[in-house]
Amino acid sequence: MMIRILILLLIPFLGGEVQAQRRQDLTSGSPRARRAFERALQAYQLRDVDATINALQDALQIDARFIEAHILLGEVYHTAGDYSGSIRYYENALELDPGFFPAAWFYLGESYLFSGEYKEAGSRFRRFLEFPRISQNLRDQTAIHLQTIAFALDAISKPVEFNPLNLGQAVNTEHAEYSPALTTDEQTLIFTRRQPREDPSMMVHGREHENFYVSYLVHGSWSQAVSLGPPINTPGNEGAQSISADGRHLYFTACNRPGGVGSCDIFYAFRQGDQWSQPVNLGPQVNSSAWDSQPSISSDGNTLYFTSARRGSIGKMDIWFTTRDGSGHWTTPQNLGPVINTPGREMSPFIHPDNQTLYFASDGHTGMGGLDLFYSRRQPDGSWGKPVNLGFPINTHAEEFSLIVSASGTTAYFSSDQLGGFGQMDLYMFELHPEARPQPVTYMRGMVFDGQTSQPLEAAFELFEVESGQTVQQASSDAVNGEFLVAIPTDKELALHVSKPGYLFFSEFFAYEARADLQPWLHNIPLQPIRQGETVVLRNIFFDHDSYQLRPESRAELMKLASLLGDNPGMSIRINGHTDSTGSRQYNQELSENRARSVYLFLTEQGIDPGRLSYKGFADTQPIDTNETEEGRANNRRTEFEITEIKTH
Repeated sequence: MMIRILILLLIPFLGGEVQAQRRQDLTSGSPRARRAFERALQAYQLRDVDATINALQDALQIDARFIEAHILLGEVYHTAGDYSGSIRYYENALELDPGFFPAAWFYLGESYLFSGEYKEAGSRFRRFLEFPRISQNLRDQTAIHLQTIAFALDAISKPVEFNPLNLGQAVNTEHAEYSPALTTDEQTLIFTRRQPREDPSMMVHGREHENFYVSYLVHGSWSQAVSLGPPINTPGNEGAQSISADGRHLYFTACNRPGGVGSCDIFYAFRQGDQWSQPVNLGPQVNSSAWDSQPSISSDGNTLYFTSARRGSIGKMDIWFTTRDGSGHWTTPQNLGPVINTPGREMSPFIHPDNQTLYFASDGHTGMGGLDLFYSRRQPDGSWGKPVNLGFPINTHAEEFSLIVSASGTTAYFSSDQLGGFGQMDLYMFELHPEARPQPVTYMRGMVFDGQTSQPLEAAFELFEVESGQTVQQASSDAVNGEFLVAIPTDKELALHVSKPGYLFFSEFFAYEARADLQPWLHNIPLQPIRQGETVVLRNIFFDHDSYQLRPESRAELMKLASLLGDNPGMSIRINGHTDSTGSRQYNQELSENRARSVYLFLTEQGIDPGRLSYKGFADTQPIDTNETEEGRANNRRTEFEITEIKTH
């Protein structure tokens, strides 16, 4: 009787999940087999898996019809994830007595399910439901599993396009590579590599360590990956990183660091030139006393998504987010809500640069079993839509997670140990099927420099929607080399504003269609020091055809000009209006002058002293492009401001 009590206590699935038989003894009458079984129970209690398996196999060597030994071996292999072994021993037990332990049918069904043998799993689950007295908990789980099986069989019958390509030996090794992160221009890849430590003195941090490596796309091939180095990489473990759109801001996870908030925290570092800053913990405003990991930063840098097991989560792991307030500080994190999060695990979020499509892994939404990859699209009201499974064979019975998608939206990157490769987990890329693609995003890249000295400049970039004036992205060029990289969403009219104190600003207009073959905007930007005679084209001033009424979309650009004048009270300007050559000279003269006057009036309405302002129309007398094409004529139709005086105070 004592052995039966031990079985009830030590085998996890017996604790309230099964109607235990009212037998006074085990099914084996062999004292030697029973003693081996007792040794197995003691080893199992001590979590010594190898000793448990050896003792149970000894018991079965003595008595092959020892049902409890078969069941416990099935449980040990099931818990260890060795489902082929689990299947073997559960099947043996049920062949000996199908009704001895009804829950064995449930766990056998799980073993088949987690092996991807969906039809076999379904038959075992249905057999389990035939027993009249089974726990409601297992009955509910069976219903979920049957739903998974139905989904999986349907998905297998309608596979999506999936042709994964290994990133090659320059990136992958015999060790594990995972958690890819990619810049918007798709030229820089940062990933995590886990490998054994070579220095015995560092074993205090664990036998293996995780570090970041970086590779660059050169002539269509990835360069030899190199360590990101200190101060990012340390003797401890770093992983689960997210790189900003411009490649200059890194968010990552580190665990058990001195002064940490919880077991694992999110850290931040930024790069100037080739040098990364000392990482800093985002602190208790973002991190909790629980596990916080797997950050993903939005392309505008204002929203950070991450995985957490903190209090307030709906399930075992949830996706949370925090946003920057007006002063640049992170706000109290919020749960992403029940549309995304379930009682299961939601993890490895990736917000695409379109800021509208979220990819993540979940075992709580209906899938193929285990963690599957899903996507959700932001709705017009700002909420997230119902998650959609990425489909088979991207998702399988195994655990899929840690997927990212290129800015162009056509290519996905992920890690897998299911596809062969060079060792453990390798990084792969594949063309994402159209239904799962995000809105394409292109980019602008170049360098900001002083227009007089050619010295690199750190300048502020602001990209905003023309119609609403809402800021889409804020960034800055590198203080060391002046380089910048800014993501540009498609299917929107966007205005760019580049500024630095002491310099005239630069503006540009973008209106890209949503196509995957978009060409990036590659342009170096000279900023002119504020001095008399300098002229700036206002590229985001809009009028209707043959009209001098300012359209509402012009307001954002004009307010930038008003701010420039406010910051430089000694500066006086003239507004210059220009047209193309269409129409008569007299008509064009009146139109250009009236348009310049409209800008003048707007500025006076903002409180700018009229004595600092003047305006003039030039008709079509000063073209900057050909009038033989529509694009050329559009460039000639422009509004400028020219500095007429600089007073020192």
